[in-house]
Amino acid sequence: MTETCIRIFGEVLFDHFPDGATVLGGAPFNVAWHLQAFGEAPSFISRIGIDSQGETIIKSMQAWGMDSSELQKDAHHPTGTVQITFSQGEPRYHILPNQAYDFISADECAIKCCDGLLYHGTLALRHEISRQALENLKSYHQGKIFLDVNLRAPWWDDDHLAQWLNEADWVKLNLDEFQRLQPDIGDLAVALKVFRQTYDLEGLVVTCGAKGAIAVNMAGEHASVTPDEALTIVDTVGAGDAFAAVMIVGIYQEWPLQLALDRAQAFASAMLGQQGAIVQNKAFYQPFINAWLSGTG
Repeated sequence: MTETCIRIFGEVLFDHFPDGATVLGGAPFNVAWHLQAFGEAPSFISRIGIDSQGETIIKSMQAWGMDSSELQKDAHHPTGTVQITFSQGEPRYHILPNQAYDFISADECAIKCCDGLLYHGTLALRHEISRQALENLKSYHQGKIFLDVNLRAPWWDDDHLAQWLNEADWVKLNLDEFQRLQPDIGDLAVALKVFRQTYDLEGLVVTCGAKGAIAVNMAGEHASVTPDEALTIVDTVGAGDAFAAVMIVGIYQEWPLQLALDRAQAFASAMLGQQGAIVQNKAFYQPFINAWLSGTG
């Protein structure tokens, strides 16, 4: 039996900020968190240590209403940790090796023939064990694959990334990452079309920080969005994950490309006013849900 679902694969971890704050995060976890708030009930596939931080993750997921049944427990590796610093307002990440999310086990992943959407990033695939788990999931997956590129040196290589790009239907990455993969860009809109055609993607989205985002799809549609200049910015951590979550809602619900881009930018802009990458208050999401349902935003 094939089921329609959204499955999110990848890291869950704690971001440690310079002021001593510790915030639950990890790009795939952030995306799953937002999707849960938007009523999409994703399955989140990851691995945590048998430690206090792992217990905090389980309790946080349960309190948020998330399904934790595909959250594996590791007796040998700790729950993920990242040290965050800032340089000219942009976050820098010190990512520790051999974290629990590096060892997501194929044997412990639920076997599902899913025709919905499978999301994954790139960081959790730095270790062969997690890579094999994802490949196993893909072998049963019958729907779309959304690749959220996160190039964190030295945790990626060209060969594996090319494979994941070729297997994806939708790809999101930021402008710096796009320029790294598509040098000598020239006209950005033309470069996006070339990149999309190279990997035979259904859609490609490039986020450009304060300049917004640009996207193309296989139908030849081109869309762009620019954020409000009068934004309140607390920090930029997780803004791209917020953007990705709404794009996934749009893909899943078949919104027009420009509408999906506008809504993704609006939510990402709102997240810039928050500390960290997630919000633990469902009232924060309600205005967006109301606007989408009414067609006013």
